[in-house]
Amino acid sequence: MLTIASTRPSPYTFTPATTALLVIDMQRDFLEPGGFGESLGNDVGQLRRTIAPLAALLAAARAAGLTVVHTREGHLPDLSDCPPAKLHRGAPSRRIGDPGPKGRILIRGEYGHDIIDELAPLPGEPVIDKPGKGAFHATELSDLLTERKIQSLLVTGVTTEVCVHTTVREANDRGYECLVLADCVGSYFPEFHRVGLDMIAAQGGIFGWVAESTDVLAVLPTTPVTQPSS
Repeated sequence: MLTIASTRPSPYTFTPATTALLVIDMQRDFLEPGGFGESLGNDVGQLRRTIAPLAALLAAARAAGLTVVHTREGHLPDLSDCPPAKLHRGAPSRRIGDPGPKGRILIRGEYGHDIIDELAPLPGEPVIDKPGKGAFHATELSDLLTERKIQSLLVTGVTTEVCVHTTVREANDRGYECLVLADCVGSYFPEFHRVGLDMIAAQGGIFGWVAESTDVLAVLPTTPVTQPSS
């Protein structure tokens, strides 16, 4: 069992063998110059600052033998899994399924839907395709974590106030102890990022804990942990 003393609002304790690194929606359309996010006028640099620390954390998690799970937000090509409340958001020609700079917007199998090269999943690492903001909604994530006896989540990805926040709230309701890594999550809007993190750690950690990735790197083992037996 490991403890990080510098986390907000209090020290965070976790066991590597029952901890997963969750990498949320690090997709080309959200992070790459020329992608859908930038075409809307967003500064993708606000998200790209997460790549280097997340790559370092990802390498350390793999070396320690932690479960690593990636997610991608997107929909079936026929949009049958996209409810009208989501489908009809956005300006005409900038909605889900419309042509975008890197293929149809938020459609599975399109170039822009996939994860950026810098953080590409390794063979065998689960990739959860999710139709909603939260990673638990209409996905196999809950079953996967239960099967692997996961109790704690190191949460990273984009965006802080939307898919990260929704997933942390879902995870909290399911009893997972969530540590959100401030330098490994990002928003197009710096104020949303700051407030989103404050909300997680507020009231004694109402949804979880917040720390920097270097705090985790300082305590992670450098050799693979023993996974709990089935």
